[in-house]
Amino acid sequence: MATDKTKHLKCVLDSHKIQKEQALLDKHITKKDEIKAALKEEYGSKMYEPFNSGSYAKHTAINTKFDFDLVAPYKRDAFDTLKEMYNAVHDFLHKKYSDEATVKKQKVSIGLEFFADEDGHVVKVDVVPGRELNQDQYKDDNNINLYVHSQLGTIPEGSERLKTNPKAQISNVKDHAEKESVRHDIKLLKIWKVQNGKKPKSFFLELITIKAFDKKDITGDLWDKLKAVLEFIRDEVKTISLPDPGNSNNDVADTLTDVEKSDLSDDMKYMLERIEENSDNIKLYFKVNPDHPCEDKMEENKYNVKREGVSAPPATRFG
Repeated sequence: MATDKTKHLKCVLDSHKIQKEQALLDKHITKKDEIKAALKEEYGSKMYEPFNSGSYAKHTAINTKFDFDLVAPYKRDAFDTLKEMYNAVHDFLHKKYSDEATVKKQKVSIGLEFFADEDGHVVKVDVVPGRELNQDQYKDDNNINLYVHSQLGTIPEGSERLKTNPKAQISNVKDHAEKESVRHDIKLLKIWKVQNGKKPKSFFLELITIKAFDKKDITGDLWDKLKAVLEFIRDEVKTISLPDPGNSNNDVADTLTDVEKSDLSDDMKYMLERIEENSDNIKLYFKVNPDHPCEDKMEENKYNVKREGVSAPPATRFG
């Protein structure tokens, strides 16, 4: 019997709701708040208020990968160079947390992966240090410069002029994600990425999904809409431009190399062909979270309701 692709995708989304891992979510929030307090205590008046900028803040989170990105904005005179800022924040976090976490330098962030607790839970928080462009300007425009520690797509290692505005990025994605179709397709692409070990950053997937809905007349059921986005990525990713909502001079498409863009196009092509050949293959690319399987009775009651997708989370939840 052929797989009902839309019904399957609804189950996938339901199983990946972030509320279904509330205990782990609470631990991430607690640790994020602890790191935020530690940074404020260490740097005091040299920095502005740190804030979360990941999927949790954008309402596009899934429960198999929590994006807790903590932006730490510093004043212009706090450090002479962006490299000095990046290294200083890394050294502080390493000194404070090395006994309970792996602390490592990443492309523009410092990653903290805390050792598994008694429940087997692992908390991960990425701290993104940034410095305002001019002294006391951040309060007016929220713009910061990031330091590129290692090659980021086509952006070279050691670049000290990656200007962006994380708060504008959050607002852009969050506003578009208010539309259920966009939010669901973003989440499904993130699920595909995590389950299949793919490279595109979540922000890249968010922007390219938003652009697909802007450029195409996307209608139909959940599978029809996801298929249209996958086709858009297949056809457009090699040449697409994705202006950063935080700085239109940045092209988020540059976070992938030409080879990575070509690979992504091929991934979409092959996936679409395999699902077209056999609807059961959709289960290979978009898997239900085995920790939260859908119950037949629940599915029957829920999916007989004639509306697109799974129910949207309450305003106080992110998922």
